[in-house]
Amino acid sequence: MEYVTLNNGVKMPILGYGVYQVTPEECERCVLDAIEVGYRSIDTAQAYNNEEGVGSAISKCGVPRDELFITTKVWITNAGYDKAKASIEELLKKLQTAYIDLLLIHQPFNDYYGTYRAMEEACKAGKVKAIGISNFPPDRLIDLSSFVDIKPAVNQVEMHVFQQQKQAHEIMKKYGTQIES
Repeated sequence: MEYVTLNNGVKMPILGYGVYQVTPEECERCVLDAIEVGYRSIDTAQAYNNEEGVGSAISKCGVPRDELFITTKVWITNAGYDKAKASIEELLKKLQTAYIDLLLIHQPFNDYYGTYRAMEEACKAGKVKAIGISNFPPDRLIDLSSFVDIKPAVNQVEMHVFQQQKQAHEIMKKYGTQIES
């Protein structure tokens, strides 16, 4: 497996398995299958409503937790400091893990500054290894980076041959934020 080193020294696999649109009923089996064939990075989110399946697969797979890289995202309805703080605790329970490898803000809406403060606290407390953002355009990344203690390690954005995000990627590099797609 190849890795990229994030701005805080955390190593993230460059290939991951996402569970977007995987039903809660199918999620555990799909993640177990993915881990069995070699995936070590699993990506979920509150908005996918299948974190319990990911958590169940993590606990049943037989792979040591420190060999897996689990990413999840705080949804906009859980934005703001207090809601995000409670939401992070709920994510840890659903994922059946003591820590999350990468926690992202799903979209730049609602009080994402408060959300990010709660994520920074969780990171400092060891509940999260790295924090970042998702679907943030360059101007929102620049603004957020100006007001936080821990710079976003990742910005997960849509990127493919028809949307290459060249300018956004250059700005992310300037801020030490790894592009993920």
